[in-house]
Amino acid sequence: MIDFAIPADLAAERDRVRRFVIDKIVPYERDPRLTTHGPTDELRQELVELARAEKLLTVQAPESLGGRGLTHIEQAVIYEAAGWSTLGPVAMNCAAPDEGNMFLLSKVADPDQVQRYLAPVVAGHQRSVFAMTEPEGAGSDPAQLATSAAFDGENFTINGRKWLITGANGAKTWIIMARLAANPHLPEGPTLFLADGAEPGIVIERTMNTMDRNYVAGHGVVRFDNLTLPREALLGEAGQALRYAQLRLAPARLTHCMRWLGAAERAQSIAVEHARTRTAFGKPIGEHEGVSFMLADNEIALHQCRLTIWHACWLMDNGEKARHESSIAKSFVSEELFKVADRCVQVLGGIGISDETVVEMIFRDMRAFRLYDGPTEVHKYAIGRKVLRG
Repeated sequence: MIDFAIPADLAAERDRVRRFVIDKIVPYERDPRLTTHGPTDELRQELVELARAEKLLTVQAPESLGGRGLTHIEQAVIYEAAGWSTLGPVAMNCAAPDEGNMFLLSKVADPDQVQRYLAPVVAGHQRSVFAMTEPEGAGSDPAQLATSAAFDGENFTINGRKWLITGANGAKTWIIMARLAANPHLPEGPTLFLADGAEPGIVIERTMNTMDRNYVAGHGVVRFDNLTLPREALLGEAGQALRYAQLRLAPARLTHCMRWLGAAERAQSIAVEHARTRTAFGKPIGEHEGVSFMLADNEIALHQCRLTIWHACWLMDNGEKARHESSIAKSFVSEELFKVADRCVQVLGGIGISDETVVEMIFRDMRAFRLYDGPTEVHKYAIGRKVLRG
């Protein structure tokens, strides 16, 4: 049986989240602490406290950690509502990379690691990073991992350079991917480690200038300079980092899609209102076929994207890994929502390329979304391989 109905209690919570974002969060979109490198941590903390007061903080977390343990479908509905403002997920502590990192740690971390590294992130008291991408190594192909880790039986020593590390500046919980060298104690290969951001071996070289500005503290270039960590820093099993990365990435791809669907809806609502009130050639521009067709194409795309997301979520809620379907969702949704944002800019005309509305910011951020958690081409390559295998 296929049921597309949203339960009444979930619909009510969706509406409450949307109202919270509109009333309490949208006014912060003009705050000077929303910088070209994203929201400052000071702004994040202020927004988090607003969500905490409304009991809307980290609702996706397991119940054992104070969350509500939302299903993937429930997340889709709530995150879409939160995404009405790019600051909404920041306030509710369900933005990347923390949301994906919390999911991974809840599945892999041992009890001591949960208390030290995960619990403070769930509570909104500190941020986390996932340090994988490298300037000349791991990226779309994580197998090219160049950062190295040596183990002497007691301590790990990590050396390497990373970039595009989201939220690196000021983050406390670090998940680091490095290639563990052959040793007599543990299996070699790509391995995950946990570290405190204050460790002296973690050197943040600079914050990169990028076109997006929706992630706290932007994206950093980081160097690991003889970073020394105890055996207890090992996250999960040695040599299993790529498997754990896939565990994190499948749902993380979808949560990106959920949040950006909400932002695209916001852009569409602004374009529709403009089309109703702006006149040209004797009537509202929305009554001109060229404009009305663009708005219609947007509605079609938003509907298709929502159903694609929901299907992948339904599969995961029914025990499927849904790697294939999440790749389909990520590639399709990111491309279609970018087209939605682009058409909204076009409908708005001159003000569409200005900061008179948030559509210009959504458009730039949406372009970056096409690269988050793997570019479209990588996902299509994986999809094509599965199709060929049959």
